[in-house]
Amino acid sequence: MRDLRSYSGEPGSRGVVEDAQIFAAFTISATMWLLITTAAGLIISFKYSYPDLFTSPWFSFGRLRAIHTNGTFYGWASMALVGCAIWVAARSSGVNVKSPRVAWLSLWLFNVAALVGTITLDLGLNNGNQEYREWIWPAAVLFLCALLSALVVVFRTVASRIGDDIYIANWYTIGGFIFTIILGVTAGVPWYQHGLGQVALQGFYMHNAVGMWFTFLALGTTYYALPKLLNRPIYSYALGVLGFWTNLLFYPVIGAHHYEFSPLPWWFQTLAIVFSVGMLVPVWAGSGNFFLTMRGRWGTVRRSYALPFLAVGIGYYFVGSTQGTIEAFRSLQNIWHLTSFTVGHSHATMYGFITFVAWGAIYGLLPSATGKEPPRIAVGIHFWLAFIGVTGYVVVLSIAGTEQGLRWASGDPFIASVEAAAPLWLARAVTGTMMFAAHLVFAYNVWRMTAPRHVVAPSGLRGATV
Repeated sequence: MRDLRSYSGEPGSRGVVEDAQIFAAFTISATMWLLITTAAGLIISFKYSYPDLFTSPWFSFGRLRAIHTNGTFYGWASMALVGCAIWVAARSSGVNVKSPRVAWLSLWLFNVAALVGTITLDLGLNNGNQEYREWIWPAAVLFLCALLSALVVVFRTVASRIGDDIYIANWYTIGGFIFTIILGVTAGVPWYQHGLGQVALQGFYMHNAVGMWFTFLALGTTYYALPKLLNRPIYSYALGVLGFWTNLLFYPVIGAHHYEFSPLPWWFQTLAIVFSVGMLVPVWAGSGNFFLTMRGRWGTVRRSYALPFLAVGIGYYFVGSTQGTIEAFRSLQNIWHLTSFTVGHSHATMYGFITFVAWGAIYGLLPSATGKEPPRIAVGIHFWLAFIGVTGYVVVLSIAGTEQGLRWASGDPFIASVEAAAPLWLARAVTGTMMFAAHLVFAYNVWRMTAPRHVVAPSGLRGATV
């Protein structure tokens, strides 16, 4: 089995400093967007229980919801994972980041896209009822340019690697970039986005924005960070390759399971269900690979401040993705679809999986880049607030969604479902407050890891100011 430590070449210290600056800048930008967009989400959660809260059009549910979802997708998660991907590409290849100016350009493009998208959404300008792609086309084009720029950086860095083999982490990240650029272009072509064509494309875009972008980058980051922090090789390179190709095979089709019982062709809906079951292969292969890598090292996980985040992220990857397969069956879609249950599911995956992996990677890798560590107690506070918060959030919304669906299925008036879910919506706001408090602590920790000061750095940055 190939050991990741064979990929730990020592590039020049000057290049390492700029690599660290790039990684830190992506992390800082992502953290700012995390605070902005989850503040919007927190206001939304209280609006369920207090609908007269902030009645200005700028704080209306429709505008804030789009700001929250698009901002957390393309502001927070994208920038955080792209920063990790660039750092991983360089460190796993034993070279410095290639085309650093393009990396800085990519960061600017990400931020400008998020800024334009957020401001226009709050002004009521949007792309219509296209979930997760409400940004107007100039913002979407800027985001695509940011993706293309980041791909150039990662690809050139990996192409300059020491040795012939490409480490599995870079398979996932490069694959995610390529597929997402194709996805973005496809979603922008208007010719077939009419009627059912638009419905089919929306399912394709909505699901693949999660499964072929965030999932690929999060898995790629984990394939580097987990063995590095455990100081042992990944359990199975073959399982990693199996997960990569089966994810690429099954995932692109399954978006249609969001439109069961719709006018879409019945065979197409059935195909989405079959491929959703097929997704158990990459999910169980990947999560099993990670857990087997941690086997026998739980003491190391417990003593680390980064590994618990990765462990929770891997656990939510297994639970949330398996839950997605179960939800795809028509009998359960009949109860859960269009209820609060799907909101809980999306947070189990995008928050429990993607965000926890991003946090674990940042806590595990950024100190080696900057030579500065966060306060352990603050990291612990962040972990428990976020973990308890998101777990409670998912549980209460799963119960609320089940109550809603059962009321609808029994033929009760719609107001009966509202009354059944109302107490749980208040619990949602409380757990959401815990999550936002965790983000404030995380922002403080990022500041402690990146604030300029002279340090004695552990990775060739001795005496550098980053």
